[in-house]
Amino acid sequence: MTFAYFDCFAGVAGDMVLGALLDAGGSPDALRAGLSGLPVDPFELEVTQVERGGIGATHVRVRAERSHVIRTWAYLRGALGEADLPAPVRDRALASFGRLAEAEGRIHRKPVDQVHFHEVGAVDAVVDIVGSALLLHDLGVAEVWASPVATGTGLVRTEHGMLPVPAPAVVELLGGVPIYSGGVAAELTTPTGAAILAASAGRYTDLPPMRVAATGYGAGTRQHDELPNLLRVLLGERTEDDPSGDGGLVLEANLDDMTPELAPWVLERLFEAGAADVWFTPIHMKKGRPGITLSVLCTPGTDAAVRELLWRETLPGGKVRVKLGLDGGRVVNVAPEYADCARLAAATGRPLKDLMARAQAAALATLDAEDRAP
Repeated sequence: MTFAYFDCFAGVAGDMVLGALLDAGGSPDALRAGLSGLPVDPFELEVTQVERGGIGATHVRVRAERSHVIRTWAYLRGALGEADLPAPVRDRALASFGRLAEAEGRIHRKPVDQVHFHEVGAVDAVVDIVGSALLLHDLGVAEVWASPVATGTGLVRTEHGMLPVPAPAVVELLGGVPIYSGGVAAELTTPTGAAILAASAGRYTDLPPMRVAATGYGAGTRQHDELPNLLRVLLGERTEDDPSGDGGLVLEANLDDMTPELAPWVLERLFEAGAADVWFTPIHMKKGRPGITLSVLCTPGTDAAVRELLWRETLPGGKVRVKLGLDGGRVVNVAPEYADCARLAAATGRPLKDLMARAQAAALATLDAEDRAP
């Protein structure tokens, strides 16, 4: 197992991740070959050797024409799903964009599938995210940790206008992660870089005991007086005498609307997604309703896949109010409450029209059962 540790003393951006992994021995040929199958506008990948603060580093620049394609999460999910990529690469890239879509959805109060990525949907960001996944796969990296993340401070200009640094998407993506400004009045961590970390890093801590096999430095475009604008990656093996454990995570969800027969199915799917252990605990929820707590123990690097499966397999059974049209006590129309369906679509990433159709079908089945009851 190859271990990668990202030292984010000057933040993290997508081009810096690409540069660091190439500098540490990633194959440029494997990167270009993998990227050639992406269904995006034409682009050129420019790789150069530069110096930042006296340290040699690799700088990657993506050159592409400005695209007018509106790239929503639904669009990107379909495009990446059709791309000719190894399954682990596709899964990691989808997890990165999925985490970004969730963050943008919370910021803009939109259903996840309708999130418009703006700058992050541009060709260079797709190349950064997919390219990082390709290089991690090429280097055989199975576990990723990172240092606390420097974010910068001040303001940054975006398509939404001036935004504070760290940008709102960065704050959402790095929730629960140790961050600090770094004392630089600039944007050190971008949403693309934060999304790559959020989907891949299993732990954020000081450098653990490890045997270093390779080191790489990825350069950012800007020069800073305060510190070298670099992302450092260390590749090797974690040693067995690490007293801090394996950095496992526990994900939990309280459920009161999952039928008992679904529990074994969900348990099996979670183990297939990489869960180390799964268990159910009976609980009482609001209004005295019986429910269960579903707990999942994840090994580092598997939480993104487990989280996605949890949303997909347990939330579609959420509650939706239904309006009934009556004529003399007879039901003549059944209409799901739009706001409830929209909320559930935002939470699960499922198409809104699909959820509305399911809600209507469930209501009709309930009414039919009541009519046949003695």
